[in-house]
Order: sequence, then C-alpha cells, then structure tokens
Amino acid sequence: MSPGTVSNVLGNRKPVDPVLAERVRRAAAELGYRVHRAASQLRSGRTKVVAVLVPGLENPFFTALVAALERCTRAEGYEIIVGSAGEDEDVEANRLSALLSWRPAGVVIVPCRDRFATRSLLVEERVPFVVVDRVADDIEADCVAIDNAAAAGAAAEHLIGLGHREILVAASTSQVANIRARCAGIREAVAGVPGGTVEILELGPTFETAAERMEARMRAGPLPSAAIALTNFTTLALLGSLTRFGVRVPDDLSLVGFDDYAWMQATTPSITAVRQPIDRMAAEAWRCLSARMAGSDAPWRRAEFAAELEIRQSTRPAVPAPGTSRREGKSEVRRVQQGRTT
Repeated sequence: MSPGTVSNVLGNRKPVDPVLAERVRRAAAELGYRVHRAASQLRSGRTKVVAVLVPGLENPFFTALVAALERCTRAEGYEIIVGSAGEDEDVEANRLSALLSWRPAGVVIVPCRDRFATRSLLVEERVPFVVVDRVADDIEADCVAIDNAAAAGAAAEHLIGLGHREILVAASTSQVANIRARCAGIREAVAGVPGGTVEILELGPTFETAAERMEARMRAGPLPSAAIALTNFTTLALLGSLTRFGVRVPDDLSLVGFDDYAWMQATTPSITAVRQPIDRMAAEAWRCLSARMAGSDAPWRRAEFAAELEIRQSTRPAVPAPGTSRREGKSEVRRVQQGRTT
C-alpha cells in the first residue's frame, strides 16, 4: 500500500476503503507506530489539534464544555489541548500564547472578561477561533451562548408564580456579560410585580469567595423568601451557607440554581435548576470552527440557545408570616456586594 494511503488512514485525512483502513491500523498496532505530530506540523503548518481555553477548570460547567468539545473533535480526527486562565486576564494571555505555540488548527475560548483583550493574539496568529458562553455585545467573532436573560427570567417567573415577591440573586461578578444579562432578565420579570424587589449579591468567581461573601450577607440581616443562584459555584455556596445558618430549603427559602448537574438531582431536596444545553453549544462551536478552518469568510455568526428550567423540590409557594402583608408599590433593585448594600 502507498504512503499516501497510510497517511490518510492514520491522519484521518481522506476516506479510505474500510477493509484497507483496518489493514493499515492493524499493521500500525503490530509495529507500535504512532503519528509524528511534529513532522505533520512541518508539512502542513498546522496540527490536527484544537486549543480550548477556559477561565477555570475548577468550574464544572467549563470541564463539561471541554468534554463535550472533545467528543466533537475526536469524531473528526482532532485532538484537543486545554488551558485554564484562573479568572485572570494576564494569565489568560500567557496561557493562550503557550497554546498557540502548538500551532493549533483552531481555538475555542471562554474569555475571562468582556473586553477579550487576547483577541489580538488570535488575530495576529491568524488562527480561526470561536467564543463560547461569555459573549459581550461587541465581540467580532463567531459566538455561541444561551439566551441568558430569558433563562434567568424564567427562573424568576417560576418564583413569582409561587407567590414570592422578594428575590435574592447570588451572582458571581458583574464584569461578564452573561451574568449581567441574567440579572437583567430577573429584573425585567420582577419589574411589574407589586412589591417586587431584587437584591443582587456579587459573590466572586470562586467557591471560596462565594461562601465567604454569602455568609457575610446572612449575618447582615434576614433573607428574602426566594433566591436564584446564577452559577454552579454560587449555587453550592448558597446551599452551604444556608445549611450552616439553619435555613431550610424550601421551607424557609425557595432556591433555583444554575447549571444542572447530577448532584442537584441527588441531594435532598432536589434542586430546581436552569439547565444549559452544553452538548448543543459544543456542537455549534465546533461547526462554526470547522467552517472557519476550512476557509469560510462568511459574516460572524452569533448562536443563542434556549435553556431549560427543571422544576424539582427546592421551590414551593410562598407562605407570608402571620400578621404581615407584602409591600405594595414600585419594584426596586438593590445591589449588595460583600454584605453591604449600595
């Protein structure tokens, strides 16, 4: 058989007759042959590698996204290399430079902040890229995200429908567009509700800071009757703090979480949560990136997916305290950070 046939089979370059392809793979296995990635790079200028850079691998959402992307790329003969920015823009720039040194065929990136300063590195390198999840309005790139305002708004409408009028929003940081959009969706849902209030608490990007700031808020005064946590970290931090302070879910406080993971179904009570379609987001990101890697110069594409609200045991109808009534009047929004209202 020719060297070209072997290259097509082992490099997944072109379709080869299945019987012949199996002979090539069997011979390679017997000889202990492995594809020489560096040599392939010298010939093509790019590797069969896609780089993925996320703000933090401690966050289950980002690890789930990486796993979904890996399933997409593997099906077409690509490998992935992954970097974590630690929610730091300087680290993001260093990690991206390191990933680009591998000469990847394309990049999938979740920026740390809206300004996406590392975009210039990708443009200079002339490498195709797609932005996922944290998508600011002015990003010039293919982008994939959910309809964040609608997703969080649906969570608020669920609580309003149960009679809750005062809602605590456990956010991570207002420095990223998707969190701001979720807050805006909740505000819009509550805006026309008599006596409706929204208290926004910024807990930071990590579980440790989130737990610390949540406990500071709980020491500062009574909680509303319901809460929406806008990330999986803030959901965990909120639950942990409620447990330590003896606040029962849903008897004392109804809770809606974000990012639906197995533990949210297994815990007691099970957690009502917004489920992001991670597999569909990854598939769309890979579709966009594949087109760019193939040379497409079509206009930038912005894809938004709908999220689902999974209603479980952590929410229940509001029960006003005896002798009290809900305040009537214009709804208000309060922003709370590190336990202090501004």
